Amino acid sequence: MRMGTEKLAVLVNTFGSSLMTVSKEMGVEVSLVKSEIAQGVNVSGSCVAALVGVVGGGVQGTAVIMLDRDGFNATVSAMSGGMITPDTDDAVSMSVIGELANMVSGRALVQAALEGTEVTPPQLISGAGIKTIPSQSPGVRSFTLPFRLPAGGTLFLVLSFHV
Repeated sequence: MRMGTEKLAVLVNTFGSSLMTVSKEMGVEVSLVKSEIAQGVNVSGSCVAALVGVVGGGVQGTAVIMLDRDGFNATVSAMSGGMITPDTDDAVSMSVIGELANMVSGRALVQAALEGTEVTPPQLISGAGIKTIPSQSPGVRSFTLPFRLPAGGTLFLVLSFHV
């Protein structure tokens, strides 16, 4: 099933706004760097990622939250109220990023009002300089939305959908 440009635009916009809303509710102020929004994948310096699949209702794709070290530290500290020490080797610390990905994805799909669309459990990835490689498959469109955190650091939201 093909997804039209209008549905794609709705998904990208609702994921971006959902990330900002959920982050704020969790105590993490992020600001979208509009001048650096890119078609395709444009991410650098990430050490953690949480990937969720988005499937059903005529939608097939992924949403990935990627953070550099400062962004990871600030996000884990804020979302846990300072109770969890940020550590990419710690499952509890990493699960905070997975929960952020779940909350953002769920909110985005509710706002987009796409019936029958679900998210997969998050896959958590850590390592120095991880990156996402854009699909070379025809019909896959990717977008990178970079967000800055006031405490320092960057959060990237990478969205890829079959159109």
